[in-house]
Parts: sequence; C-alpha cells; structure tokens
Amino acid sequence: MRIIATASAMTVVTLMSVGTADAKGCIKGAIIGGVAGHYLAERGVVGAVAGCLAGRALANRQARRQREIDYGSRVQPRGAGYGAPQGYPQRSYGY
Repeated sequence: MRIIATASAMTVVTLMSVGTADAKGCIKGAIIGGVAGHYLAERGVVGAVAGCLAGRALANRQARRQREIDYGSRVQPRGAGYGAPQGYPQRSYGY
C-alpha cells in the first residue's frame, strides 16, 4: 500500500511540473513517418524520427511565412505618419 501511495504521489508531482511542449509538426510527422517506415521498410523508429524532423521543418517554414505576413501588415504606407502627406517635389522646366 505504501508503494502505491508513493508511486501515485510521484506521478502527481511529475504531472504538475510538466510544462507545455513546443513540438509543432513533430508529433503528426512522427506518426505519419512511423507508419510509413513500418510498412515500407520495416523501420518504424527511423521513419518516426525522420517524420518528426520533416514535420518540424515544415512547421518552422509555416511560422516564418506567418511572421512575414504579420510584419507586412504592420508597416505603414507612405504618408501615414504625422503631418500632411508630402508628395514628390515638382520640377519646373520653364525658363
């Protein structure tokens, strides 16, 4: 009984201290890669590792594109600052 209580207390403490994992793309890629590796080459673990790496790379690429889109929406167009908008100076070629 004492062993069960100790094990359950350790489990509760461990689960309370676990933070969020930043594994975007890794889990889905590992599942797909593991299944593909198992059926195609009988190497499920190797497929899972490769799938995790590929999924993480795709997630990073998507996040980078999203950051670029967000940055573009924050840039102000010309003349949107303080004061009246100023155009380019006009040249007069009359003599």
